[in-house]
Amino acid sequence: MRAPQGVAILGATGSVGLSTLDVIARHSERFRVVALTANRDVEGMLALCRRHRPDWAVMVDAEAAQRLARELHGEAPDTQVLAGAEALSQVASMEQVDTVMAAIVGAAGLLPTLEAARSGKRILLANKEALVMAGALFMQEVAAGGATLLPVDSEHNALFQGMPAAYVPGAGRPEGVTRILLTASGGPFRTTAAEQMSKLSPEQACAHPTWDMGRKISVDSATMMNKGLEVIEACWLYTMPEEDVQVIIHPQSVVHSMVQYQDGSVLAQLGNPDMRTPIAHCLAWPQRIEAGVEPLDMFAVGRLDFEPPDLRRFPCLRLAQEAWHAGGTAATILNAANEIAVQAFLDRRLAFTEIHGVIEATLAQLVSAEADSIERILEHDARARACASELVSGRRTAQRVYS
Repeated sequence: MRAPQGVAILGATGSVGLSTLDVIARHSERFRVVALTANRDVEGMLALCRRHRPDWAVMVDAEAAQRLARELHGEAPDTQVLAGAEALSQVASMEQVDTVMAAIVGAAGLLPTLEAARSGKRILLANKEALVMAGALFMQEVAAGGATLLPVDSEHNALFQGMPAAYVPGAGRPEGVTRILLTASGGPFRTTAAEQMSKLSPEQACAHPTWDMGRKISVDSATMMNKGLEVIEACWLYTMPEEDVQVIIHPQSVVHSMVQYQDGSVLAQLGNPDMRTPIAHCLAWPQRIEAGVEPLDMFAVGRLDFEPPDLRRFPCLRLAQEAWHAGGTAATILNAANEIAVQAFLDRRLAFTEIHGVIEATLAQLVSAEADSIERILEHDARARACASELVSGRRTAQRVYS
């Protein structure tokens, strides 16, 4: 009998991490939790360590790590607690780890995901920033390290399932494929009147109509920056030019994406909006396992609607497309400015309609360069964050909206 697959989950207390652990718990004979990581959620990590008994638990925040170690002492003595961002890369490259679920939101997930690639792991990629910030470098490391890259994002996983047999991301443009059709729900504000957009609250932006996601990704969905980042990801994963990646609004979130072939065929992957489906697909690939997801009831769905995106309503999608065409570190700058702007919105320091303004102004003020080293990428990331923070500080609309 084959030994269980050792799994490290980067971002274990987030929605993707918890869904991953749910799938793993259904197949304890196939998977073993080797390492769990989180930023500073001690209570969340404590509950996960009690249930899953990992060999290692990493808290990026040092004080949180000390608290976790005290709580686990005598209760889970076999779990070693590590602290600091460098420990993320440490567990991502451990010999006992076969598979790394890269589910840390934001730029913080870049370095440990790169380390997993260098170490030849099976990478279940839910972190967008590895490809958005450092696509060329990351794909080079995947190839050089002999890693296997499997996309967990529901859209990219749907595309993967629709690709030719035996194709894996990073293997060049898939044979016979003419276009990728990337679906988007349109978020909670797809039909909101334009005059109401500036008054929208973080709570409204995080109330996604079909998906249960973290707050940052929920806001990205509301602005459609999430889809813009996914366009960039698709170009790297499937070696496709941006003009062959079409975004389609599909509010039911049942068709997760489609692949169009030169013979006129279009292959679509359908399912209930539940992240456990793509997670289970990647964990067991090329086999299929039960994921705990309810079967899709087509009669209950009733209809499937599709419409083009409105770039005037959602300018963040346009900005992501422009950053891809600009090349170099433009996507790094885009991503960093977006993270700052979204956090400012969540903190009620920026109006919803000002998010794209901060990003566009940051892109205009900074000059991109070749993204030929991790040092340069991180340097431009830091510059963009500083620039975007200054721009947020200079705006006053949010004070009027939330006062």
